[in-house]
Formats: sequence, C-alpha cells, structure tokens
Amino acid sequence: MNTLVRTDFHFEGQTNVYHGKVRDVYFIQDDLLVMVATDRISAFDVILPKGIPYKGQILNQIAAKFLDLTADIVSNWKLACPDPMVTVGLKCEGFPIEMIVRGYLCGSAWRAYKNGVREICGVKLPENMRENQRFETPIITPTTKAELGTHDEDISRQEILAKGLLTPEEYDLLEKYALALFERGTQVAAERGLILVDTKYEFGKRNGNIYLIDEIHTPDSSRYFYAEGYEERFEKGEPQKQLSKEFVREWLMEKGFQGKEGQKVPEMTDEIVNSISERYIELYEQITGEPFQKTDTRNLAERIESNVVKYLQSLKK
Repeated sequence: MNTLVRTDFHFEGQTNVYHGKVRDVYFIQDDLLVMVATDRISAFDVILPKGIPYKGQILNQIAAKFLDLTADIVSNWKLACPDPMVTVGLKCEGFPIEMIVRGYLCGSAWRAYKNGVREICGVKLPENMRENQRFETPIITPTTKAELGTHDEDISRQEILAKGLLTPEEYDLLEKYALALFERGTQVAAERGLILVDTKYEFGKRNGNIYLIDEIHTPDSSRYFYAEGYEERFEKGEPQKQLSKEFVREWLMEKGFQGKEGQKVPEMTDEIVNSISERYIELYEQITGEPFQKTDTRNLAERIESNVVKYLQSLKK
C-alpha cells in the first residue's frame, strides 16, 4: 500500500521548508504555512523506517476537528484543509516549549515515579500512587522543544522564567489555555467512551496574540484509555486498554529498542505496519464517532500538490 514518507514540493511564493518527525511544513511568503501530515511514524524521537498507511490523513483530520471544536477557548492557526493530509494556516512564532497536561500517572511519568522520582517539572507528586492512577487535578509538566534527533527535556515553570523562554504573563496564559483545552478534550473523549489521559499543546505568537498551533488531541500527541473497564483494570493492577502511540513504544521496548545510542530499530513487518494502521483507524472512529473514509493512495504527492496549488490560487482572487 502506498504511503507518503517524504515530500519535495515547490509552491508559488514558497520561502522555506521544514521536515519534522512527522509533518513537513512549507512556508509561503513568510505568512502562511502548508503543513503536510506524512505517514511517517516516530517513537523515542526516532523516525521509524516504514510509513503507516492512512496515518497522515488520520492525524490531519482529527487535529482539524479539534482545532474547530476549541476555537472558542483560544485562537488557532488553521485556515483550511485543502487535502485530507494537509492543513494551511497562519505562520506564528512558536514558543520554545510544549505544554504537557497529565490527568493520570502513566507513560514516562510512571516510569520516573517507579524509580523513586517524586517531583516532575517542579510539580510534587503524592506518595503511594499506582500506575494509571488519576491525579486529583490535571498537572502540567512542560518540556523543551527538541531539534530533530534530540530528546525533549522536562523543564519547570521556574526554569522557563529564569531562562527567559516566556514571560510570567505568557506562561500563566499558556497554562490557563492548556488546562481549558484538556478539559474540553476530556469532555469530548467521555462522550465517546474514552478517557483523555495526557496530551501536549504547542502555542505561538502572531501580531502580539497567542495562538494554538500544530496538532491537538491526536494519537501522536495524546494518550487515550477506554473508559469501560478502567476501574476494574486499575484495581487489579492490569494494563489499561488504550488508544495511543504507546503500543508502538511498547512493541519497540519488547524488541530491546528505546532510541538509545547503538540500538537498532527492529524489523517492521507488513503485519506490524498494518496492525499500527488499524489501531490509528480505530482511534479515529472512536474519538470522532464517524466512520473513517479511506482516500485513494495511488498518487498521494500529485493529489496533495494539485489541491494545495488550487487553494493558494483561490486566496489571490
């Protein structure tokens, strides 16, 4: 099956291009962004060798839906989705941190807690917590934004302000927006029989105003549990049934890979690739409540180029 793992477009007015872990961003006249969600998949900050069918379409469409559903909380960068794998939006000056909101103790936070850590990013954690336990109120554990090939690093509010990465006013606003977005995401997830466990938000500035940028509430940026059976599994200390990218990380860890120097990415068989694709489709349908419509994947690059060119030309009229 065809996947889009690299792009090399040349749009009219293009001034720059950035190839991220998953998205390729084309800058148009330093004012607009054409963000292409590819089918690449990354884990432990490493891009895995094979693309995942429909992943880009799924990420782009979930993010677009949630950007629309949260526009009353904070302005966002999205203008339009001229193609199932593309969002065109406003260029903003991104803040150099990501706001991670956690409603439950799991993933990397649980791994640290299990090893005796009781404070993450300046947030003190109670004793005697268990894996997948809900926090009394969601906590914010920011990270720095890593360059390609390097790892995001935990950072506290105090360190962010000391380094001048944000002003106190900016940080307080981002915290307020992040918690409100998480609450909205939690409500939508609950309506769909899911629990929004944790997620990340990125923000930027344009003309002095703060905007929500990048993706939101997708399986790449968020972790979801199924609500049904959560309490029972938690009481028994069993793993939660979840929809997120964590199952990819777990598969890699089982094969002895955690993105450390000298480690080799295990072979990605067609079976593994297709099972990952199916999990992404499952999450799409669960979180949106709509059946996933597979698009024609035969000429992905040509289709995207044609749709984006048509949209950019429409802006001139």
